[in-house]
Amino acid sequence: MRAFAVLLVLAGAARAAGPLAIVNPMIEQSEGGSPLPASYEHIPGEILFFSFQVQGYQVAVDKVKLRYKIDAFDPHGVRIMETVERPIEAELAPQDKEWKPKARQDVAIPPLAPSGTYRIAVEVTDELAKTTAKIEVPVLVRGRNVAPSDTLTIRNFGFYRSDEATEPLVKAAYRPGDAVWARFDITGYKLGPGNRIDVAYGIAVLNAEGKQLWAQPEAAVERSSSFYPKPYVPGSMSLDLQKNIRPGEYAIVVTVKDAVGNQSYETKQLFSVE
Repeated sequence: MRAFAVLLVLAGAARAAGPLAIVNPMIEQSEGGSPLPASYEHIPGEILFFSFQVQGYQVAVDKVKLRYKIDAFDPHGVRIMETVERPIEAELAPQDKEWKPKARQDVAIPPLAPSGTYRIAVEVTDELAKTTAKIEVPVLVRGRNVAPSDTLTIRNFGFYRSDEATEPLVKAAYRPGDAVWARFDITGYKLGPGNRIDVAYGIAVLNAEGKQLWAQPEAAVERSSSFYPKPYVPGSMSLDLQKNIRPGEYAIVVTVKDAVGNQSYETKQLFSVE
């Protein structure tokens, strides 16, 4: 009778289906939707519907006690989100012996994310068995790369035919009455606490003699903080040319100021009216 009682205690105390493992990691088209292939290229600003299951956990008195931690990193190893830590606790019935707990977590790709292979790192701990399992899931992102700089600068300045145009003009030539469109990227600014940035830029238009025809000293301001450090600030401008403007060479002057880093930068870009 005594031996029988011991067997009952041992049977109800703990059981494990094998070594702890994270299985079936996937990114779904939508929550609960079809899984996307590993070759799928995601884009900046997209929400990843990530999920995984756990097997090989220990059960004690028909209870499971797991905890998971999720991190996500960009191609340079910089975290793109705050670490998520949550428990998985459940009571199992006899028919649940093959049950694999499933966890879901949305992961946001930063809006200005560069291209490359991102990583979702998952760690699961079985608090009953005192064991841990880890995996890393690669995620392909097709973003936009802007070369970094140690000091404030403007990159990728280009004139465009319209706001919808995707390719810059090979020759920046316009006609009287046209709209002049330009886009550029600001980088090399310094970051404050909480990845705070304080960047402003102004626009001026000069004629061939260098006389200022028009100016907007503070055309745009970017003051913000974010968990993921913004690698660059996109800038743009448009200018409607008068129909009676004289043909000739003109210039756009962009002046950028970085209040956090106490830096300034200026670029002069030429276009013509024909």
